[in-house]
Amino acid sequence: MPDKYINKRSLSVSMDLEAFLKSEVLPGLDLSEDHFWNSLESIINEFSPRNKELLDIRESMQGKIDAWHLTNPGLEKNFDAYKDFLRDIGYLVPEGEDFKISTDNVDPEIAFIAGPQLVVPVMNARFALNAANARWGSLYDALYGTDMISEDNGASRAGEYNPVRGEKVIEFAKNFLDENFSLNDASFSDVLSFSVKDGQLEFGLENGHTSTLNNSDQFQGFQGSSNFPSCILLKNNNLHAEIQIDPEHPVGATDPAGIKDVLLESAVTTIQDCEDSVAAVDGEDKVTVYRNWLGLMKGDLQETFIKGGSEMTRSLNPDRDYISPDGSGFKLPGRSLMLVRNVGHLMTNPAILDKDGNEVPEGILDAMFTICIAMHDINGKGEIKNSRTGSIYIVKPKMHGPDEVQFTCDLFSAVEKVLNLDQLTAKVGIMDEERRTTVNLKECIRVAKDRVIFINTGFLDRTGDEIHTSMEAGPMIPKADMKQQPWILAYEDWNVDSGLETGFKGSAQIGKGMWPMPDEMLNMYETKTMHPESGANCAWVPSPTGATLHAMHYHQILVSDRQQTILERPKANIDDILTIPLIENPEELSAEDIQKELDNNAQGILGYVVRWVDQGVGCSKVPDINNVGLMEDRATCRISSQHIANWLHHSICTEDQVIDTMRRMAIVVDQQNSGDPSYLPMGPSYDGVAFKAACNLAIEGRSQPSGYTEPILHEMRLKFKA
Repeated sequence: MPDKYINKRSLSVSMDLEAFLKSEVLPGLDLSEDHFWNSLESIINEFSPRNKELLDIRESMQGKIDAWHLTNPGLEKNFDAYKDFLRDIGYLVPEGEDFKISTDNVDPEIAFIAGPQLVVPVMNARFALNAANARWGSLYDALYGTDMISEDNGASRAGEYNPVRGEKVIEFAKNFLDENFSLNDASFSDVLSFSVKDGQLEFGLENGHTSTLNNSDQFQGFQGSSNFPSCILLKNNNLHAEIQIDPEHPVGATDPAGIKDVLLESAVTTIQDCEDSVAAVDGEDKVTVYRNWLGLMKGDLQETFIKGGSEMTRSLNPDRDYISPDGSGFKLPGRSLMLVRNVGHLMTNPAILDKDGNEVPEGILDAMFTICIAMHDINGKGEIKNSRTGSIYIVKPKMHGPDEVQFTCDLFSAVEKVLNLDQLTAKVGIMDEERRTTVNLKECIRVAKDRVIFINTGFLDRTGDEIHTSMEAGPMIPKADMKQQPWILAYEDWNVDSGLETGFKGSAQIGKGMWPMPDEMLNMYETKTMHPESGANCAWVPSPTGATLHAMHYHQILVSDRQQTILERPKANIDDILTIPLIENPEELSAEDIQKELDNNAQGILGYVVRWVDQGVGCSKVPDINNVGLMEDRATCRISSQHIANWLHHSICTEDQVIDTMRRMAIVVDQQNSGDPSYLPMGPSYDGVAFKAACNLAIEGRSQPSGYTEPILHEMRLKFKA
């Protein structure tokens, strides 16, 4: 249903949002309703015109770039002229002198603990809780339940507990312990008992002797008694691991040392997402988003659900208690450190209308509400805390260049002022997903140097922007070939180089992108070492299980050492970054090649869009054309729709061919979703809102601002809800 409004000064506020603020957000804060709405009105009046001006600059620059390509065909002959042109229009800004970031009050999870990072739709309370609680994960469960362990020779994972598979899991886990917490002249497979004597950890061996850790500093603490500990806490490369001991446990009873599990510190940080992985199009939706963020910040979020025929209630895990080697007690965080991702500058939302009846920029709304809500964590006196340094961590996506980063910093500063927070309480993560941000990354970091805590690379959004920015330059290579292109290889290195050059080592996060296949964990384990090897101290994984498995890589690789080595290499070449991934000889594409590419793109768009529009699901595992489950969000939709739009614009395919492909792929997607009772089939009528949205994303992709999918998706979701 459309939003109903209540007047707050010159603003028209969704009644859902107004009631939520009054009854849920403000209690416990030293803020009045009048002060909140008066302050937000002032911020909207000040920042909305600036927001529009920045969007107008984007469109103006894009128009100039389009015109340049049309009048200067054959980029390889005009590359220097192309760079001069980008400088002339302000797309490439001059690079200033060297500097180092100076962000203060940063939690260690951000500053120097390297490890996996989860991104989760905060709109889904269960997922949000799972991610927050994924700080600690069972290695045994992660191995047993995935393809990490072969099912050969009777080691099937189906059905009841399989002791054959269990033995393989235990063998793998003990090999991991041997490799990262090695013993003197012994293996963990030789251990029969554990004890703590005079502050030292001793291992009783099956040969009657004892052993110790080669590196005694790795022993951090224990639970239980010193003679018969129930848990041993170890530490390697700033990450913890727990050996859990219980000889009476079904698994522990089969182990000579009584080990029932090995827990790994896994998702060190989690991004609670208000943006790409959610479908929040009105006041009602925004309340759902903000309510879950509020529960996380107050520490009281709970979700009750049915699993395996039983009702379960999930809440935030408490901190973990240990006894140190010297006998004193201490705690470790039981939850990921949580960041929140606000929306970008583009979209508006009908949750609030300004004095002229226009929708308010959603990024302004997010800044005010997510920062205000996070004050519950800063002011909270309970045991559940997020930031122990009193900081609020906000990741900001889809910013184009330094001026847009400056806008975000100014907006955060204004919100801090009206909420009576210390300046620089709200930190900012700069998502390096847009081409104009990439080529000016050092200057983007400079304007946020006292707030910045995060940069990352995002292949999908970055590729979508690559295609859209250079739409008029020519037809792009097939999507599968993008990752081998000079621009993206240089982009990945440039991001790390820029972060290290500006002092991120030991101070802030450098992140890498998502592993998209949640069912292919062995493949992830065998390949995702490339992210810590690249100098990234966090990388995205699709699930808590993925976080536990990826955590092993950070035991194997000390990222700070890799960063020190990378600091000594030459910086990546900006000329490579500006090399546009065009097909050299498009006439050599066969009809079969073209149709295969269209099928793949159309199926991915449809599989994602039908859930977004009809069910309000902003992120989910969507089967691809080969029935491989892929994590899809708006970034994946952006690249697929822009790729079709590019080929359509350059006559590689026709509009009729695109529509015909969409219809055929709609039937495939309908079949893939046939087990979902709430699913609305797109075929054979093809007259639903979701099917139209998918077609529009491809056919109208060239005219969409920066190639973003949000305008069409929001419009169609609102139509469906109405």
